[in-house]
Amino acid sequence: MEWNENGLLPLEWFKKMRRESPVVLSGNDDQVWEVFGYDDVKAVFTNHDIYSSSPFPDSEDPLEHSILRQDPPKHRQLRRLVTQAFTPRVVESLAPKIQSITTSLLDEAENKGRMDAIADLASPLPIVVIAEMLGVSLDHREQFKAWSDALVGNSGEAFNQCQREMSEYFAEIAEDRRRHPQDDLVTKLVEARIDNEHLTDLEIIGFCILLLVAGNETTTNLIASAMLGFDSLPDVRAQLLSDRSLIPGALEEVFRYFSPVQLMFRRVKQDTVLGGQELKQGQFVHIWMASANHDEKVFDRPEAFNIHRNPNPHLGLGSGIHYCLGSQLARLESKIAIETLLDRFPKYRRDRAEKLARMDSTMMFALKELPIVLT
Repeated sequence: MEWNENGLLPLEWFKKMRRESPVVLSGNDDQVWEVFGYDDVKAVFTNHDIYSSSPFPDSEDPLEHSILRQDPPKHRQLRRLVTQAFTPRVVESLAPKIQSITTSLLDEAENKGRMDAIADLASPLPIVVIAEMLGVSLDHREQFKAWSDALVGNSGEAFNQCQREMSEYFAEIAEDRRRHPQDDLVTKLVEARIDNEHLTDLEIIGFCILLLVAGNETTTNLIASAMLGFDSLPDVRAQLLSDRSLIPGALEEVFRYFSPVQLMFRRVKQDTVLGGQELKQGQFVHIWMASANHDEKVFDRPEAFNIHRNPNPHLGLGSGIHYCLGSQLARLESKIAIETLLDRFPKYRRDRAEKLARMDSTMMFALKELPIVLT
C-alpha cells in the first residue's frame, strides 16, 4: 500500500523482532519486556494467574480501577455489571440510531464535497453512540475526543491531566444520577452492587472513562483504517461494491492488518519463562498485538490485505477474559459507516496531496487526519 512507504505501520520492524528477538528486554528499560510473536502474545493475554492486567495496583488513577486493569475475581464482577448493555440483541437494536447518525454526518460532508474522515465521520459516530448510552451531554463531544486522544497518547502529562478533568466531569454526573436516576449506564453503575456494596467513586469514574474512550477510540481508528485500506486497493473496493456481504470479513482483515490497538500492558505476578526468557515478578510486559497479527506462523502471507482470509484469528480485540466488551458494537458501527459511505460515495478517494501522519501514540494506530474527496 503506497501510503505506508513512510513507515506509518512498522511492519518490517515487527518482522525483524519476531525473527531475531521475539521476547526481549526494552532498550530503554530493563524492567520492561517486549513480546512480538503470536503464541507468546496470546499466552500473556490469557494467563491472568501469571500476568496481571493491573500494572499499578496501588494507583488512585480511576482508569486503574476499571475492568481494563482488573484481574479475577474483581474483573468478572465488574464486567458482569455492564455485559447486559452490550448483548447482541441490545447492540442490534442500536442499528437505526447508528444509521441515522451516519446519514446525518455524511449529509454534512456532501455539502462540502470533501471531509476529514476522522473529524467528520469516524470520530463523531462512535462518540455520539456511547455518549447517549452513558447518558452524557453531546455538547462536550469535542472534549470527549480530546480526552480520548490524550489517554492513548504518549504524553504522561496529558494523560494525567485528562484523567483529572474526566474524574471531575463524571463525579458530577454520578452525583446527579444518585439524586435523579435516569435510564442510562451511569445510573446503572451508581445503583449497582457487588457483594451488597455499591461501587466506589473511583470504580464508577473508571468505568465511565473506559467506556467513553473504548467506545470511540478503537472504532474511530477501525473506520478510518478501513477507508484508507479500501481506497488503496481498487480490487478490494470493487469487490465490496459488488457484494456488500463481504464487508464484515473485510473489517476483520482491517482489525488484523492495521490493528487499531497496537499494544497492551501487563505486570508479571510471579517468575516465569516466556520465549526462552526469564521474566521476574514485578517486571512489565508490552504485548504487541500489531506484530502478532502479522506473524507468519499463523497467517499465510500476512503482508497481503486479504478480505477473504478464513480463518482470521487476529488479536485486534484482545483475547481471553479481556476480549473487547464492545466488540459487536464496534463491528456494527463500522459496518454501517462503510456500507453507507460506499452506497453514497462509491468513488470516494483520499486526497493524496496531503501527507498522512500518525497521532503521537504508541498504543494505537491512529491517523491525525484523513482528507477525503467525495465524488
